[in-house]
Amino acid sequence: MQLIRGLQNLKKQSGCVLTIGNFDGIHTGHQKIIKSLVSKAKTLGVPSLIISFSVPPQSFFGRPKARLSSFRDKHLFLESLGVEKHLLIHFNKSFSQMSAQSFVEDVLLATLKMQCCFIGDDFRFGKDRQGDYSMLESMAKNNGFVAKKVKRVTLNEQRVSSSEIRRLLRLGEFKMAEQLLGRPFAIGGRILHGEKRGRTIGFPTINISIRRRLSPVLGVFAVLIEFNKKTYQGVCNVGKRPTVGGEKTLLEVYIFDFDKNVYGEYAKVLFRHRIREEMKFESFEQLKDQIAMDANGARRYFASQ
Repeated sequence: MQLIRGLQNLKKQSGCVLTIGNFDGIHTGHQKIIKSLVSKAKTLGVPSLIISFSVPPQSFFGRPKARLSSFRDKHLFLESLGVEKHLLIHFNKSFSQMSAQSFVEDVLLATLKMQCCFIGDDFRFGKDRQGDYSMLESMAKNNGFVAKKVKRVTLNEQRVSSSEIRRLLRLGEFKMAEQLLGRPFAIGGRILHGEKRGRTIGFPTINISIRRRLSPVLGVFAVLIEFNKKTYQGVCNVGKRPTVGGEKTLLEVYIFDFDKNVYGEYAKVLFRHRIREEMKFESFEQLKDQIAMDANGARRYFASQ
């Protein structure tokens, strides 16, 4: 899949079928839009194109939300769904001031030569969120393109949305979150060198860079860890490690019955069960005892599955 970083690197296209959005997590609702997009593009014989943002609009306007997926994971998943091009727009002050009509005329039509666009029923765009499906539908009549509205996806009468998935993850409702996502919730990243404090108390951990200001999960969890085409069981802590005065949110995993050098490998951590909230302990000895209990709890969980 071709990645186009920024409008400044965008060259005139010969035509496309496109959709626009943050696509955080690429849940089952997003997947419905993308599958329709890819199918229509093949029918018309033009590329399928996704427009997303390097900085989500909510973050730009001071309302950051915990991301469900990293850019790497999102990009690779879009590729697996058959998308051919990914235009990544840097959402900044200049772009935020572009009117909805200018965006459609100058970017979608003049540059991308859009033939068809798929839009979710609640999608808004342009300065002051002036643009919506009704606007696209009215502009389509005189500009030679087709606008298609994709109805919302519901599960058990609950609308599938990134916000609902975040809520479920905060509560540790991983099975329900998995149904909305269409796959287990996971965080991926490179295994990095840490402070190696865990080794001193008999629980060596791998450290994974999550590169997020906000994490959708915080606490201690039973997890599966995938790397090198193998899957392991373990217990994971996501938090700031208050016992040692940490300030940055880290993801640390103690892998059961494992003792190999895996620094630099790309790993994926699949969250299966919430054990407890992160806690501050008075001593490393208390922390050691609690980790032992957490590990036993995670082993019991996996044994019961």
